[in-house]
Amino acid sequence: MIIGTNAFPVLRWVALLWTIVWLPAYIRFWGWANLLHLCDVAVILSCAGLWWGSSLLISSQAVSSLAAGLLWSIDVGWRLITGRFLVGGTEYMWDTRVPVWVRLLSSFHLALPLALLWAMRKIGYDRRALALQAAIAAALFIASRFLPAGFNMNYVYDDPLFHRSWGPAPAHLVVIFVGAVALLYWPTHLVLGWLFPVASIAR
Repeated sequence: MIIGTNAFPVLRWVALLWTIVWLPAYIRFWGWANLLHLCDVAVILSCAGLWWGSSLLISSQAVSSLAAGLLWSIDVGWRLITGRFLVGGTEYMWDTRVPVWVRLLSSFHLALPLALLWAMRKIGYDRRALALQAAIAAALFIASRFLPAGFNMNYVYDDPLFHRSWGPAPAHLVVIFVGAVALLYWPTHLVLGWLFPVASIAR
């Protein structure tokens, strides 16, 4: 799992600096609860993976971040062009109560997938990533359900497509989990496995 702390001699320091700037800003303006968001967990785990040279952490967060970054970019772009949100979840980018520079920190949705793809070109893709990310998502879905419904953190109250609940909490969580794995994680896992060699530590 650990390739080595020298695997990314420059990028690991960039990741550390980013964490030092990004994490306190996010906590201050959006609170600790926001760190349950899948995208924010991906930032923390990705930076840890780059720091330690962990193929498993880098690969698992690539499984999580590529589709999420694409959807985020589409939603922001759609809002800029049409004035409406296509999927939702990016409304905070237009919250004028939050400084522009803090909102722009969410540009990690664009930069993080690129950094992870670059890293996997060097160390390969760890095939255990899908299982780890599925476990992380399951834990975060359950934890997010303890937040108020108004947060709808990780869509654990209303789904992002039909904006509805799929029954009692257990049923809805199963639908969201299966949807995330089947529609986002599994296809991304297949693409990454095709694009990159097996990480040496996972051979």
